[in-house]
Amino acid sequence: MRYGMTLPPFGPFAEPHYLMELAQAAEAAGWDGFFLWDTVIHDEHGYPIAEPWTALAAIAAVTTRLRLGVMITPLSRRRPWQVARQVLTLDHLSNGRVIFGAGLGGALHDFDWFGEETDAKVRAAMLDEGLQIVRGLWSGERTSFTGNHYTVAPVQFMPPPIQPHLPIWIGGMWPNQAPMRRAARFDGVFPLKGGFPPPPEDLAAVKAFIEPRRSHPAAPFDYVASGITPGDDPAAGAAQVAPYIAAGATWWLETIDPWTRHRDWSVVLGHEDEVWMDTRIRQSPPKR
Repeated sequence: MRYGMTLPPFGPFAEPHYLMELAQAAEAAGWDGFFLWDTVIHDEHGYPIAEPWTALAAIAAVTTRLRLGVMITPLSRRRPWQVARQVLTLDHLSNGRVIFGAGLGGALHDFDWFGEETDAKVRAAMLDEGLQIVRGLWSGERTSFTGNHYTVAPVQFMPPPIQPHLPIWIGGMWPNQAPMRRAARFDGVFPLKGGFPPPPEDLAAVKAFIEPRRSHPAAPFDYVASGITPGDDPAAGAAQVAPYIAAGATWWLETIDPWTRHRDWSVVLGHEDEVWMDTRIRQSPPKR
């Protein structure tokens, strides 16, 4: 079992030097992963927001052990070949510590306010094509692609990633089956339910659905659980995580954000939340 955290690079957390400091503190506290949200504007509140790949490059330069990535990148609003380059560069900068998270994305204003595609079915098709493209470009081999949304002439991306197989986790809402079928073709799944972490029994159901559909059953596959645990009581946190481990979780992602904390997307990020987020990042993961 590994333990990471996800956080929105919003408000004071949009300051790259502060994120670098927090990532170093998380690494020193024993966390295994540090993942940022990928959003352009998020909502009407107009928070300061950091561009995640740039911030992660800075974080990679001041950490040595943390797995790094974005949870998740809405690939349909990015150029897949540009993302492929960004991830390759970060993989080299971090000496092979990147995990690539991809999905549809849930911040609708990131799409409609900028003239991006808003139809979920079209975005899903773009996501599937984009995933084929990035994986092909990471192969180190000459690759091409022709789809309904993207075309790539025969091209070779060098250098290949440091990791022999750069892992891809797919995010999606359970009990929707389409994202779970998509995840079965890759290396891990990060499920949510109604926009929030699901209970252990749902993670067990996700695993039961995915396992018989996996493209490569013998390969490693990550089931990512998430939630909020008490940072001042690691034993209680470990007891909270234990049912997820029993359900098959291989990663726990602490959700360091006020929306999961209050289970309310209308909450405005405030000073009390900022203090709580800072404190929780510096505390230990929920393990005995």
